[in-house]
Amino acid sequence: MALLMDTRLFLRKVKDLRCLTPRRNRVKEKWAFNRTKYPPTSLALQHFDATHSLQLGPLWPSVRAALLSEKKYGALLNNFSYDVVRADLEAQGCRDFLRDTETEVSGAQPFLEQESEVVGDEESSGVSISKKSGIDGQQLSPLHLSPHIKCFVFPRGDITRFKPAKPDSCGLLGYYLMDAASLLPCLALDVQEGHNVLDLCAAPGGKTLALLQAQSIGFLCVNDASVSRTMRLRKVLNSYIPKPLFDEKLRITSFDGTLWGEMERNTFDRVLVDVPCTTDRHSLMEDDNNIFCKSRTGERRKLPQLQLELLMAGIEAACPSGEILYSTCTLSQIQNQSVVEQAIALAQENHGIKLQVVDLRPLTHMFRKTFHFAPDLHLGEMVVPHLAANFGPIYMCKLRRLT
Repeated sequence: MALLMDTRLFLRKVKDLRCLTPRRNRVKEKWAFNRTKYPPTSLALQHFDATHSLQLGPLWPSVRAALLSEKKYGALLNNFSYDVVRADLEAQGCRDFLRDTETEVSGAQPFLEQESEVVGDEESSGVSISKKSGIDGQQLSPLHLSPHIKCFVFPRGDITRFKPAKPDSCGLLGYYLMDAASLLPCLALDVQEGHNVLDLCAAPGGKTLALLQAQSIGFLCVNDASVSRTMRLRKVLNSYIPKPLFDEKLRITSFDGTLWGEMERNTFDRVLVDVPCTTDRHSLMEDDNNIFCKSRTGERRKLPQLQLELLMAGIEAACPSGEILYSTCTLSQIQNQSVVEQAIALAQENHGIKLQVVDLRPLTHMFRKTFHFAPDLHLGEMVVPHLAANFGPIYMCKLRRLT
């Protein structure tokens, strides 16, 4: 009887204590509601196992292991900062992978841009692409790499993390940390002195910053459809770019990129179309804001159509003889080669625009010591993750407007 009374007294005290606890501090976890049986990362892995394994074949297990491991970064040096950080990065064992190409190709014949002529296929509505060197037997000028762009990486197999960059006396940061493979589309775009450039889907801003480091752009229009992402982009640029440059070289907008062809047709010398995609690495590592979340299923299924519309807008915005660089950070063939093939056909059919595919194999050959590239792609080039060089995935395809 005494034990029963003690138990009741204890329970009454617990109840009183609960009443004194603010409601906002009480936690009653609902396991069935809060704990998803199949989190988005698991759904993403199941999807990739089903699709990427068919696309990559025996290469998929090693790519899969790399995607599930910590990625490597590169440090893009900021030419507008007064801090001298290069010596410090070199002391840590980093190397500028862009300068490595000079020793790698020394003594070899110059690498020339090889092009693919787009030809209509009489048997289908698709596009057949046959690779050949030059146009009408003429060799083209080599791809020019800007001497001003510098990006440092740790050696192969070294997973050391970079320290956060510190602001200089003017408040500008000395380097920007990014996937070093994300720099390749900017290099492949081959911006020349005085070119007008459009970055159609610019946020979060790494590629925009890389384009500005080349110091050759005449004018750069930077756009992203998301207002919040555009604000983040502006914040990034403010941390690296001097304010006077904004007034002289930059225009930052937040318009629907799919309508750009109607707003500024035949205008830009170079157009970068780095489209939204499934973002494979993020989808496998982060449940937060994951496109494989069930509530975003419809959005994910519409991605190829959105990507096609954005690429078409970029093609229309480019001037005749201008060039367009399409890129993603996914391994998906549906979001990569298939989108480009459809855009080439639609541009000819609906707008009378003839396109030529620029072969980027010279670029991949230059950087084969730093990145792993997918073999035998019929259209474009792709960096695939590898445990010894865990960059990417990055897909890129370059188009030139002939009409």
